[in-house]
Amino acid sequence: MKTLDRKLLRDLRAMWSQALTIALVVASGVGGFLTSLSAVDSLAVARDTFYAEGRFADVFATVKRAPLALVEQLRGVPGVADVQPTIEELVRIDIAGTSDPVLGQLIGVDRRQPPRLNQIAIVQGRSLFDRTAIDEPMREIIDVLVSQGFAQARGLHPGDTVGALVNGRKRRLRIVGLAVSPEFVFAGLWGMPDQRGFGIFWVDQEALAAAYDMDGAFNTVAVRLAPEGARRITEAEVIDALAQPLARYGGATPRGRIDQISHAMLDNEIKEQRVLGTVLPSIFLGVAAFLLNVVISRLVATQREQIAALKALGYANRAIAAHYLKLVLLIVALGVALGIGLGDWLGAGFVGLYAEVFHFAHFEHRMDPALVLLAGGLTLGAAVLGTLSAILATVRLTPAEAMRPPAPGRFRRTLAERLGFTGLSPALRMILRNMERKPLRTGLSIGGIAAALAIVVMGNFFRDAIEMIVDSTFALSMRSDVSVWMTEPGDAAIALQLARLPGVLAQESLRDVQVMLVNGPRRQRVMIRGGPVHSELLQIVDIDGLQTLPHGDGIVLTDRLADKLGLRVGDAVRVEVQEGRRYDLTLPVEATVREMMGLNAYMNRAALNRALGEGDVATGFVLSLERGSEARFLQATQGLPRAAGAFSKATMLRNMREVTARNILIMSTVLTLFAVVIAVGVVYNNVRIALAERSWELASLRVLGFTRAEVSALLLGELALGIAVALPLGMLGGYGLVRVITGLLKSDQFFFPVVILPRTYALAALAVLAAAVASALVVRRRIDRLDMVAALKTRE
Repeated sequence: MKTLDRKLLRDLRAMWSQALTIALVVASGVGGFLTSLSAVDSLAVARDTFYAEGRFADVFATVKRAPLALVEQLRGVPGVADVQPTIEELVRIDIAGTSDPVLGQLIGVDRRQPPRLNQIAIVQGRSLFDRTAIDEPMREIIDVLVSQGFAQARGLHPGDTVGALVNGRKRRLRIVGLAVSPEFVFAGLWGMPDQRGFGIFWVDQEALAAAYDMDGAFNTVAVRLAPEGARRITEAEVIDALAQPLARYGGATPRGRIDQISHAMLDNEIKEQRVLGTVLPSIFLGVAAFLLNVVISRLVATQREQIAALKALGYANRAIAAHYLKLVLLIVALGVALGIGLGDWLGAGFVGLYAEVFHFAHFEHRMDPALVLLAGGLTLGAAVLGTLSAILATVRLTPAEAMRPPAPGRFRRTLAERLGFTGLSPALRMILRNMERKPLRTGLSIGGIAAALAIVVMGNFFRDAIEMIVDSTFALSMRSDVSVWMTEPGDAAIALQLARLPGVLAQESLRDVQVMLVNGPRRQRVMIRGGPVHSELLQIVDIDGLQTLPHGDGIVLTDRLADKLGLRVGDAVRVEVQEGRRYDLTLPVEATVREMMGLNAYMNRAALNRALGEGDVATGFVLSLERGSEARFLQATQGLPRAAGAFSKATMLRNMREVTARNILIMSTVLTLFAVVIAVGVVYNNVRIALAERSWELASLRVLGFTRAEVSALLLGELALGIAVALPLGMLGGYGLVRVITGLLKSDQFFFPVVILPRTYALAALAVLAAAVASALVVRRRIDRLDMVAALKTRE
């Protein structure tokens, strides 16, 4: 073994604790990078593979009732490769042993010919395409496939049965298999991560057509476009061409894949995780580079004599520089190895969380070797760049200069003393002077601690934001207990029937209509919700908790929707009605409201009905119930033939919290642990190296009669002052980091409000203080064991 290599091993043995803490910081950065990006890459690969294998459609449309003969006309539209018509209906589902309101989407499939688009993959049980059962007469029990997510959430298995209200008639659905489809990778009601209240059921299309009098007809259609290079027109032009024949049958404007709910939720999740997987590891790697710079620069400074001796013995600058670079690379290599293992383990855990929300035929964690190489390369590059300047500055010294001890620092009065604070104790004066003498080192140490605190703030911010969203949505805006919506618009007198059901205290009527808002070339499909002007049960509340009243004849838009359409208050917007008879309206923009979820539009119901040329029409109702009467009310609504479904606020809130609260807790815990590693790495290394640099000074003070506590106070006092400055800076940095992250995560579907509760700041401060105290205790033990004789030996 070469001499320099033996010296390298001795140096590593002497500084093993510092090397380990730096390696852990590196591991946190690499692990965070690989965790997020490997999980999201696994999600993206599973999506692309499943879409390709399942022949996921490109365009989707709904109609009231169209003849199958229309399919050939749609196939003839330029740019269209294939068309698949189906029948879909929303029904009430009754599961034994629970009164929770559950909705099911029945999707008809031709048992003689499997679907060509949006193909179904069986994950358990058997398929519906059993030719021996094709000619069986229709029975009260209908065989169905059920979506895997709903079955898992409800504990359903092949052979179980559930009830369904199919076109006003109670039927039994027998589950023969669990399935997934690219059309319903995410299958939550209204985009909510609640799979307990909404399920997809694939059923024999003949049986479904007979139940709804849809023989020879369809009400939904999926379209696959020709490859982009093989068609001469754009997707938007194909959609416009498809809209014309569909409009005659009450069809809304077809929507592309980007507006399909399942795909939009999945795509948004991938984009969010790519942002988090890039920003946060960058902070970790930056801190690791800073630590390496500090440690190596101080190490080579304390080894000036050894460097001089090596040069005198004939070692070239290149050999000495390579020696210290090897030290850096060994520490980084250990961190990268730990980070790869950590990233693989946590990445698999994140994939498991994704698998509870997004369902594919095959979904497993994969770590792309290119991603590992990228993480290792970025880490090594950051480490080398962070330490190269310190190494080169020292090895360039001539032997004679390197053998000379560094010049003692020039001390002067502290800033506090110059400002007139003369009553400082000697110990505090010494601490302040030493900190001011090395402002760069002090600033970097404070910055590292502040970065750790900012990461804890950011990790726990999501919990605060979700709580605010839940409170704003379910407490301030949605004040009703239950919502009921109808199969089709009807006379609002139905409200009288609902008012007579058990436990009803108050009710309000709603009118929802699907429209396309148009402003010049900008278009956006939305639903206008019409409600009472002075609603008590469903209010329009902005992010600040302020209520907006739709009192005029105009439309109220969320700020993101107005920005997307280029509209301001007072502008006129064209409204293309997408239901029933197609016609256009022109409405003024009455106000804008800053909401957190979705692109929404509101009007008062009376004005909306007048604009539509309708009477007192409603499509849904919100109701307030007596305490304890919800189960009886929901049971009673099953006897209303025109009620398509019911929604319980308490049930959805409970189901959503079960998933969201756990996932947020896991994420905040991981980020907090990573931040604690950073805090320990910064604090411990700074204090440990300060002890090595000042051991002669501290030993001298002990000889002069200072106690161990007094000597420790000089060293640890710098740590305490640094943390005192870092805490407010870290809190400000956390707020800034949150604003950056929320801006990057902002989308049409969701907007995180920048809200950080005092408890989050307190938790972040406690986490950093705990890391500092633990580090200080370790260093204090080293101070107590300081060998004064060895420390005082010097080459004067």
